[in-house]
Amino acid sequence: MQIVLYEPEIPPNTGNVARLCAATGVTLNLVEPLGFKLEDRYLKRAGLDYWPNVNLKVWPNWQAFMEGTGAGGKAGRLVFTSAKASEESAAVHRFAFEPDDFLVFGPETRGLPQDILALSPYRVRIPMLEGRVRSINLSTSAGIVLYAALAKANLMENWE
Repeated sequence: MQIVLYEPEIPPNTGNVARLCAATGVTLNLVEPLGFKLEDRYLKRAGLDYWPNVNLKVWPNWQAFMEGTGAGGKAGRLVFTSAKASEESAAVHRFAFEPDDFLVFGPETRGLPQDILALSPYRVRIPMLEGRVRSINLSTSAGIVLYAALAKANLMENWE
């Protein structure tokens, strides 16, 4: 299981996701361009002193990520997240996650572009009460999706 942040824009969100990855042992892939520098104090502050425990990979673009990881092929499925509910997005608690999935999250203000979404039929959404909010914060969403995925893929059996 790996998390992929495609062109993340807000340093504290990425820092919080890094902390999540440190707590779960999940690799964090950042696909550039980033909306901040990796030395950003807000990024470091949100990740606290957990950065040494994060398996971080930074990719110069989507193509380099795909070629470098083999995602979408034998290395594991691309599972896209979307705030936009549709027939093609499964509710996160009903999706059959697999241990090698790459959980892909788009930029905070615009989401994943259509050409990226077209690369995989696997999409999940977080169910919400209608009409209350448009979306959930990126780092919160990553936590919800990751823990659901780990549980569904039976990757938490020996955790305390």
